Amino acid sequence: METARERVLDAAEELYYGMGVQSVGMDAVRNASGVSLKRLYQLYPSKGDLVEAYLRRRDARLLRRLADHVDTVDGPPEERVLAVFDWLYTWFSEPAYRGCAFINSFGELGATSPAVVEAARAHKEAFRRYVAGLVADAGLPAPLADQLALLAEGAITTAAISGTPEPAHQARDAARTLLSVVRSPREAANTAQSSADIPA
Repeated sequence: METARERVLDAAEELYYGMGVQSVGMDAVRNASGVSLKRLYQLYPSKGDLVEAYLRRRDARLLRRLADHVDTVDGPPEERVLAVFDWLYTWFSEPAYRGCAFINSFGELGATSPAVVEAARAHKEAFRRYVAGLVADAGLPAPLADQLALLAEGAITTAAISGTPEPAHQARDAARTLLSVVRSPREAANTAQSSADIPA
């Protein structure tokens, strides 16, 4: 059975993500959640508190969904890296997709809410660290993680503006190109080493 807190967060997420934070008042959250205004303010004394809680929960949920998808990949470690972009395509294809909630909230409130700025930065850093872990597992150079994360961030924004999930595929193609460029010198070095090991 859902708790009052869960109902409030579910309502806040749907409204804030779908309509924007500034356009949604606490009355709208009350009506959508079915939780009384008194109880709502007991749980979240201010709208700022509710926005922070919404972003924290969304951060955990998105990263868990991403990891769950990548964990289904049964293949070379580099395929797990590319699976990030496959997951993005699935996300972008959802009817309610409106881009990144953290970028949206930062755009609305970044100038006035340090808490929103911190939540956005923490989410982006957590995503980058996750990608860095995949890159490390694949034995790839660490700087590649930042480049792949930037590809993903660009796809997230472009998909929201263009209204199509195709930027995920385009970013995946670019990621594959980066991987091939990084892989080529390593393969050449391995081939040279193997040749050197063969007795003349």
